[in-house]
Amino acid sequence: MRTDIFARLDREPEPPKIVAPRMSRHRAALFGGTMAFYLAIVFAVLVTSWLVVLDWKVMLFRPYQQWPELHAFLDYYVVLGQRGPTAVMVACWLGWRSWRQHTLRPLLVLGTSLLLLNVTVGAVKLGLGRLGPHYATQIGSAEMFAGGDIFPSGHTANAVVTWGILAYLATTPRARRYLSAVSATVSLGVGLTTVYIGTHWLSDVVLGWAAGLLILLALPWFEPLIARAESWIFDVREQWRERRRAGGPARAPEGVPQPVLLPQSIAAEGAALAAGAGTPAAHLATGARPRAHHVPPVYPERPQPAPVGTRRPQPHPEHGSRGTASPAPTGPLTGG
Repeated sequence: MRTDIFARLDREPEPPKIVAPRMSRHRAALFGGTMAFYLAIVFAVLVTSWLVVLDWKVMLFRPYQQWPELHAFLDYYVVLGQRGPTAVMVACWLGWRSWRQHTLRPLLVLGTSLLLLNVTVGAVKLGLGRLGPHYATQIGSAEMFAGGDIFPSGHTANAVVTWGILAYLATTPRARRYLSAVSATVSLGVGLTTVYIGTHWLSDVVLGWAAGLLILLALPWFEPLIARAESWIFDVREQWRERRRAGGPARAPEGVPQPVLLPQSIAAEGAALAAGAGTPAAHLATGARPRAHHVPPVYPERPQPAPVGTRRPQPHPEHGSRGTASPAPTGPLTGG
């Protein structure tokens, strides 16, 4: 049994079934109440009610001048509401969870929520066209339909959705409670930070909280679509794997020789040589080496030396041949 930290990186066994939340009566009631609150905020700003007066009072109070020591920290803290950095961080975490749990649902839920956020919040921003506090032109005015894009607050809505997804995808009630508290704290802090810096009215932040909560409450309606998308992606993956296996080299039974396929250029050259030399082209196409007739090499003739004599030694004139007696000398013998 391994006890090192790398053991935690192993993939978990495939869970039996991940139960997706359904649109219960309690959730539907919360969705309806939040939608009514959302519309009430929009109406209050459109008619320049007491909510707009409160926006101007907070703006003229200038919180960033009242507590300047917090400005440096809050400049970094507000990044927790920016869509790009937060989406990358949460996507990395959910991607790892998807790999361990053998499911694409966490990533698909995140993508669906961000798509809904961009469409709904972006449409309201462009449709109402409210200017921010730094670009206000008339004290007490709602600054609506003036070409702005700050109502509702995108930072606040993004913080609610991005960090709230972690609580939505939690698999245990305890983890869901803790993550809900963390996401609520982060989104509340991000919204108030934008008011402190002066980039949003207070009503922008309130509407951003409502907009993000509406997306989280509406996600169960999209769970069947997410399940079908996940099934389709897995089917495409299996089809791709099957095509990859079918396109690979087939294994032949053991003991059966297989032809060796030559490159096209070599095969063409071999075919041309075969046509000219009379060699069967089938041997070259399959890569088999044709049997060639042995032709002995021809060497140039060397000049033969003239015979000087036989290699067998000749008998000495003074000695006879073997087996015969030497003739007697005819002259007198001299000696010392």
